[in-house]
Amino acid sequence: MELLNKDRELEELEEKHQVEIKVYKQKVKHLLYEYQNNVAHLQADSERALQLAQEQHVTNEQQLKKDKRSLKLELKEFELSHEDIIKTLKQKHDQEITQMRNDFELRAKDLHSKYEKKMKVIREELELKRKNEIHEIEERKNGQINALMKNHDKAFTEIKNYYNDITLNNLALINSLKVSKLTAGASRGDEEEGRAK
Repeated sequence: MELLNKDRELEELEEKHQVEIKVYKQKVKHLLYEYQNNVAHLQADSERALQLAQEQHVTNEQQLKKDKRSLKLELKEFELSHEDIIKTLKQKHDQEITQMRNDFELRAKDLHSKYEKKMKVIREELELKRKNEIHEIEERKNGQINALMKNHDKAFTEIKNYYNDITLNNLALINSLKVSKLTAGASRGDEEEGRAK
């Protein structure tokens, strides 16, 4: 969200920059328009003055020509002066654009640096969280394994004891049967000896 706000801010700066350029162009256009009007007025005044001078003072025609040359010289100086003004304005405008571009690039680098730092912090936090989760999973897994091993050992011990009891009972039964068989055999022998007598 913050990145979008920064992008929007950069777009607004660019739009403001474009508006300022348009304003400067309008100012230059207005100056040129004034200059053309001034030139037109000067030319009109010059021609009227020349015509009036010719009608009223034919004898002073030479002087009027000199005045005309003087006016043309002034006009040329006026044009040069306007060219200097326009040149100065253009240089100032170029300097301002350069400064604005430098400021924009500096702010862009600053934003990029802040973004990279923030992303680094987020990555580190996510990595730490991932390690903690893995550690918790490992602990749960080890707990489950230990529980399964204990249950397995318990079950194995119970089964072993069960079969040991069966084995002991079977051995006792076999021994009991052997004793019974021997006792029965001895009794039968005594009976046969009694019959023989």
